[in-house]
Amino acid sequence: MSLVGKLVSEINIKCDGDVFHEIIMYKPHHMCNICPDKIQKVDIHEGELGTIGSVRFWKFTHDGKEMVAKEVIEEIDEEKKLVKKKMIEGDMLEYYKSFYLTIHVETKGENNLVTWILEYEKKNTNVPDPHTFMELCLNITKDIESYHIN
Repeated sequence: MSLVGKLVSEINIKCDGDVFHEIIMYKPHHMCNICPDKIQKVDIHEGELGTIGSVRFWKFTHDGKEMVAKEVIEEIDEEKKLVKKKMIEGDMLEYYKSFYLTIHVETKGENNLVTWILEYEKKNTNVPDPHTFMELCLNITKDIESYHIN
């Protein structure tokens, strides 16, 4: 059994893909109001929002537990509406040696596709693949979509 894994999920959204990307990149603190049951706090610890090397701190609920994470933005492609983040501290790193999260938004008229990619290395074979974390990401996407449709 491999300790290295990758999960990919795509979800269509009816709201504007540019607006979704803007929230992810430049207004993550708005998610505290959009989905307070999932995200309770987002702070920038270093750098500026939407820049490579910026560090964000998250307080969120996952699998019924309050958790924290600190991430650094490693890659940004504004043209492709893509951001790649690496977790550098927090609860997820109790289980994973490394954990990367990539979010890509494709906009084609009214068809907007959000792709979430989780790349990780488990600390041991007893650690499950992060399917429930992916589910959290997809549910946050649905909450952002609902918020902006209404």
